[in-house]
Amino acid sequence: MRSKNIFPTVIFFIIFIAIMAVTYWSTGLKSASSAFVIVPALIIAALVSAAIKIADPWDRAVVLRLGRFVHLRGPGLFLIIPVIDTIPYWIDTRVITTSFKAEKTLTKDTVPVDVDAVLFWKVLNPKQAALEVADYMNAISWAAQTALRDVIGKTLLADMLEGREKISAQLQQIIDERTEPWGIRVNSVEVKDVLIPPSLENAMSMQAQAERERQARVILGDSERQVAEKFDEAARTYADNPTALHLRAMNMLYEGLKQNATIVVVPSSVIDTMQLGGLPKK
Repeated sequence: MRSKNIFPTVIFFIIFIAIMAVTYWSTGLKSASSAFVIVPALIIAALVSAAIKIADPWDRAVVLRLGRFVHLRGPGLFLIIPVIDTIPYWIDTRVITTSFKAEKTLTKDTVPVDVDAVLFWKVLNPKQAALEVADYMNAISWAAQTALRDVIGKTLLADMLEGREKISAQLQQIIDERTEPWGIRVNSVEVKDVLIPPSLENAMSMQAQAERERQARVILGDSERQVAEKFDEAARTYADNPTALHLRAMNMLYEGLKQNATIVVVPSSVIDTMQLGGLPKK
C-alpha cells in the first residue's frame, strides 16, 4: 500500500494562511474574517495542494486526463491539473512476492495433492499493467493458480516429489507467457511444499522401508557369495600347501591366546605333520 505524504497538506495550510495574512494587512480584520475571503482562500489552497503529488522511488503514477491516458509520473514531485487529471493507479515497480496454492488437485497418476508455491514478479511496463488488465495483482494470482493446477495434472507424483526444480521452471515459463501482455515479468517460482494424503504417505513409507530391506538382503547375499569364493580359493591354496594351513591354524591359536589369556594344548602330531621337529636329511 502506498504511504501518504503530508507535503500537500502543509502546502494547503501555507497558502490559506498566506491569503488570509495578505487580506488582513491590506483590508483589515473584518474583511479577512468574512466568508467572501475565507471560502475563496480555502478553494485556492485546496486546488493547489491537490495539484501537488509526490511519488516514491518505486512508484509510477498513471495519469488520466478526462478519461484518456496522458503519461506516467514519478518518482519525485510532479503536478497535475485538479479535477481534470486523475490518478487511478500507483504502480509499484519493485519485486513482489505472491503466495499461491492448489488444493486437492489430481496428479497424472490420480493422486490428490496440496501444493504451496511462491511467485516472484515485477511490473516492467506500468502503462500495460494499468490499462490492459482490470486488477493486475489479482489477475497474476489467478494465472499462477491455474498454471499450477495444469502442471500438477500433467506430472506424476514421483516426479513431483523428486523434481521440484523442473516443476518450478515449467511454472515460471507458463505464467510469464500469460502475464507478458500485461507488462509483468516473472523472475522465479519456488515450490515450497507438496502434501499428500496421510494414508498414501504411510504406504510410501512402508514401500521405502521394504525397498531398503530388499537392498540390505541383496547386499548381504552378495557379501556371502564373495566370502564363499574367497573361502574356496583359500581351500585350494591350503590343499596344495599343508604347512600354510598349519601356520594359519597356529596364528588363529595365537590370536585367541592374546585375547583370552588361556592355555591351549596342541597335539604333537601337528608338528610331525608340518615336519618341523625332525632332523634335516643329508
